Amino acid sequence: MDEFHQVQAEAAAFRRLVKLLRDKPDVQNIDLMNLAGFCRNCLSKWYRAELEVLGETISDAQAREAIYGMPYDEWKARYQQEASPDQLAAFNARSGG
Repeated sequence: MDEFHQVQAEAAAFRRLVKLLRDKPDVQNIDLMNLAGFCRNCLSKWYRAELEVLGETISDAQAREAIYGMPYDEWKARYQQEASPDQLAAFNARSGG
């Protein structure tokens, strides 16, 4: 596979992942962290960091909005639930905290 097609396929896969995360707001970030070791916020930080490598600068808020599909505070107000004791225990066990 040539580099152009590889980059196009990777970009398409990224867009599919972002769409899936937007379509599943019931899946909490702490659940993603516990299961996969990353969440929407991690993805937004990676996105921003890669833009910086390319010479583009966006804010954390802009990067989060690119991933969440809306301002982060709006997403939190609509969808974020308080973590349960079980979720927190799993997170702390995973992170060593």
